[in-house]
Amino acid sequence: MTEYTWPNGVDDPAPEDVRRAWPATVTALPVGAAVTGKVIGRQPFGVFVAIDGVPEAVGLAEIHGSPRGTVPPPLGFAISGSVVDHAEHNFQVRLRLDDWGDERAPLPLAPDERLTDREAL
Repeated sequence: MTEYTWPNGVDDPAPEDVRRAWPATVTALPVGAAVTGKVIGRQPFGVFVAIDGVPEAVGLAEIHGSPRGTVPPPLGFAISGSVVDHAEHNFQVRLRLDDWGDERAPLPLAPDERLTDREAL
């Protein structure tokens, strides 16, 4: 069991859809735009986010821009933040999160484990 996962759930956007939609994603999510969404993948360097209202966008919030000792929030965690950049080489919207979560969800999580909306509250 590991606490880290890549986005690969049934509802996560497929890589080819993310690439195809990239021009529209950049237009819909300019730098500075406020975003909300849910964590769909966790890695030691940060979290991948499904962004509300832009279903074929994948956000990445890197942990190096967060407070020291921050642990990535669990899968399914509802986030809010803002767009800080667009990574053309991998079609990711770079995010700064307002909230990195807390100790409400025990770690580690199984690779396919996702919190329900009720558990994420």
